[in-house]
Amino acid sequence: MRKEDKTVIIGQLAETVKQYGHFYLVDTTAMDAAATADLRRKCYKAGIKLVVVKNSLLHKALTGLDVDYSPLYDSLKGTTSVMFCETANAPAKLLKEYKDGVPSLKAAYAEEGFYVGADQLEVLANIKSKNEVIAEIVALLQSPAKNVISALQSGGNTIHGVLQTLAERAE
Repeated sequence: MRKEDKTVIIGQLAETVKQYGHFYLVDTTAMDAAATADLRRKCYKAGIKLVVVKNSLLHKALTGLDVDYSPLYDSLKGTTSVMFCETANAPAKLLKEYKDGVPSLKAAYAEEGFYVGADQLEVLANIKSKNEVIAEIVALLQSPAKNVISALQSGGNTIHGVLQTLAERAE
């Protein structure tokens, strides 16, 4: 590969890392062509960009960025595929579907944190996305108002029922 080509690829990788907020380093060595094609289809459906990279080029791309990605450098060995995504837990949920550990998680950068090792998959799957956190906050904020409205409505029905019963007795 020519030096100019490598420079272009490094630049593209750096831009992709900036564009997506989260990425996972995955080992796909044990996967055959059919399994890899199936993984690519699932990634596409989940909004995940799957790219097979050369470790040295990814290392240079990460080195040139503002964030210090040094905790991930030791994971750049063997065959590496990168899963880029905008939702932090989407790749982890996808990887959990594979029971035999293939593909396996090497490391991840999600929600401005580093997760190294396959044992971090469960932690990554439980990370809540920004939209999920916002939805929970909105639900918590709406809860007291719903309780007050519910209490007022049920109280009104109770009072109405009592008055109606008293009116029927008087007749």
